[in-house]
Amino acid sequence: MRVRKGNFIISTNKKLLNLKLIHGFLKNSYWAKNIPFEVVEKAVKNSLCFGLYERKEQIGFARVLTDFARFANIHDVFILDKFRGRGLGYWLIETILKHPELQNMKKWYLATRDAHEFYKKFGFKPIAHPEKSMEILNMNIYS
Repeated sequence: MRVRKGNFIISTNKKLLNLKLIHGFLKNSYWAKNIPFEVVEKAVKNSLCFGLYERKEQIGFARVLTDFARFANIHDVFILDKFRGRGLGYWLIETILKHPELQNMKKWYLATRDAHEFYKKFGFKPIAHPEKSMEILNMNIYS
């Protein structure tokens, strides 16, 4: 999949991804602090990935864990700081949600510490029945 908006492109072609850039961002993020390069590499290999580019330079990323039938989990969404405020994050999420292979999902999921208002624009809400959900959370796994 490849979509264009002016000088910007979103592509699911993994060969275009800059793993060093992705790792560099994620290892400093609150959700993947100190993540090893090999873990990022494995996560990319096993996910549907969306690279955001200005011409050929990668400036954003997101990945989706999915069975392509019932569920999709959005992870590792970012836009480099100098490109924020231009609607590119909105376009990235919109493109993910419209991906032809991700239609008719029973459940979309994501986790965020501080972007709730942003994701509400796409229909995301707090979990309807948190009493039915469970997790094992290892936030400091890479420390």
